[in-house]
Parts: sequence; structure tokens; C-alpha cells
Amino acid sequence: MSSMSDVRNILFIMADQLRADYLSCYGHPTLETPNIDALATGGVKFDRAYCNSPICGPSRMSFYTGRTMASHGCAYNRVPIRTDEWTLSDYMRAEGLRSALVGKTHFGANPTDVERLNLATEGVDGRFVLECGFEPYERDDGLHPMGMFDPNLRYNQYLRDQGYASDNPWNDFAISALNDTGEIVSGFYMRNAHLPARVLAEHSETAYMTRRAIDFIRDAGDEPWSLHLSYIKPHWPYMAPSPYHNIYGVEDVLPAVRSDDERADPHPVVKAFMNHGESVVLSDDSARHNVIPTYMGLVKELDDHVGHLMTALSDLGRSDDTLIVLTSDHGDYLGDHWLGEKELFHEPSVRIPLIVVDPSESAVAQRGASSDAFVEAIDLIPTFIERLGGDPNQ
Repeated sequence: MSSMSDVRNILFIMADQLRADYLSCYGHPTLETPNIDALATGGVKFDRAYCNSPICGPSRMSFYTGRTMASHGCAYNRVPIRTDEWTLSDYMRAEGLRSALVGKTHFGANPTDVERLNLATEGVDGRFVLECGFEPYERDDGLHPMGMFDPNLRYNQYLRDQGYASDNPWNDFAISALNDTGEIVSGFYMRNAHLPARVLAEHSETAYMTRRAIDFIRDAGDEPWSLHLSYIKPHWPYMAPSPYHNIYGVEDVLPAVRSDDERADPHPVVKAFMNHGESVVLSDDSARHNVIPTYMGLVKELDDHVGHLMTALSDLGRSDDTLIVLTSDHGDYLGDHWLGEKELFHEPSVRIPLIVVDPSESAVAQRGASSDAFVEAIDLIPTFIERLGGDPNQ
């Protein structure tokens, strides 16, 4: 890191499955996100930003390596990248920054390579290889259904400490609700999306990860750092705590972007995705009316916590030397084009929000600007290196 740079730290915020057009600064007519809007006012908002793959794992590996899928080798979730591939954290450490993670990565470790290269997993090098290069300050990939959950997950331990008695309180409280008859029902079923989660808002995943990010910034003190705060929501299960579950209603649901012509003779691959369960469900407007207000509530919750995070960053004296980036790994169809989830290359799936806030005096003239430049996920690592005073060409 050059001593001439105004930027000492990187705060890289990602929200899983956040559509660009579900932020008020990107034009949503009723979903107000004043804290994210404030970042756009204090930085540059990119209107033509795209992920390199509309699937969690491959997209994130492009963000984390600065390379496309054909280069880094991750073709789906938890498929390992090459062990010799440099990651975001490798580049950040080369610039003298401590590089940590709070939240999810969808990174698939390659223990076979660790063993083949004789890397001790309890050592620094082995740990980094198993964690996509990050210091895992608080890793949580966000999906912990019964039968495949870690009983020692720190968020589950936290929930138990708050009184949520269960072997897997994430499953039984954070993404579950009580229906009208008092039965516990799962957020994995979209018919339950309108119900409030069984956790208080202050105990939700979004609230917890925000506090952990603030803990890291406080712990880092004056040491230069890079923090990847990777929020789990608004990715499904679509279930929000009160009051976020019913802030929005049917009147806030925008018409689906789709036409009957799209279903008349679709490409066989598109047709197969149209026949997925989530696509069939979200092709019904009644399901969209049940799900989308909750998705909006999860975005609203995210925005509130971005506000808490920015307040803490200022209180800790780090606002003037921290480059802030807010983005997502991909979008969410939400019924557009007769589809659910993501995975194909339509705008709702592949377009992402991207806001960059540079604290440098040299960036003053650009604050509040919107850019129509075509930018990709792979552009971020060289940008970080350059703003830290390094040379991205080396």
C-alpha cells in the first residue's frame, strides 16, 4: 500500500440475490432504501454493472479472483477453484492489509490439494486455502437445513444464548414461522413467506452479521484492513422478522416482466428452467404477491443495517480512509420471464447494483454521479489495488 494513498481500508459489502432495481436509488417506486441511497449520493452508482455468472458460487469466485469462470474453474456452487489461484485476500495482503470475511462465500474447499501440497490445515497457509484466502472472522454460508447443518455454527450458538432452544435454531426459528393454527412452518415453502420469522429482528442473520462486521472493524483498530461483509439475505428462504414481514403489500408488487410469447416456443434449456418448481410457483401472480413483499422487507432490513454499519464506521474514525463498495452476487427473477431464482442471462438475474464510495479528496467531483459504463465483477480487484496505491498490472 502506498503511503500516498488516501485509502487505507476496503469495506466490500455484498448482499446475496439483491436485484439492482429493488433499491430506491435504482428506481424502485415504493421500496425506500435511504442508507444505500446515501452511499450512492456520496459515491458513484454504476447503472450497467453485471456479474460474470448468475449462480452464487461461480459469480463469487469471479469477484474473489478477478477472473471469469473459464479461468478460475468454478462452474457451480462449492466447486473448488484452482489451489494456485490468487484471491482477493492474497492481493489485499500483498498491499499490507489484513483481509477478513464476515458472512458467506459459497467457496468449496479442496482438502485433496491441501493434503497433496502438504499444507498443515492448522497453519496459516492451509487455513487460507480452505477459506478462499480469507481470515474467517465469521464465516456462515447461510443455508443450514436439518440433516446438513453444523451443530457448532456460531450463529446457532448465538441464537441458543438468546433463548432459542433447539439443536438447529437457524432452521427452527430464523427461517420458520407460526401459521394461523400455531403450527411451526418452514420458510423453504413460499406459501409461508408472508409470516414473520420466529426470531426478533435484533436476532436475525442480517442484524447478527452487521454486529460481527462492526466487531471486526473495532478489533482491527489502526491496522489497515479489508473486510468482505457478505450478507445472507435477501436470498431465499424468503422469511423476514417482524416488522419487516409486512411493511409492504400487494400494492407494492410491480407487474412481472414477461410475455406469453416467451412460453410459446422457448429454447429447451429455458423451458427446463421454466419447469423448475420455483419458476412454476412464481409464474402465479398470487405467489408473487405473497413472496415479493417479504423480499422487499428483507431489502429494507438490509438497508437499515447498512445505516447502522455506516454510523459505526464513522464513530470508529474509519469513514475518511475506507473505500466502500456495495453490490450483489446476482439478481432474482421473482417471476420475470416465467422464471424463479437466477442462473440464466436476463437482466433481473445478471444485472447487479454497484455503488463505490471513495473517501479521497480527488473523488469529490464524482460524488453523486451515475455511470453508464459497462462494468463487471472482475473489475473490482484491480480497482481495489489501484486505490490502495498499488499497481494492478504487476
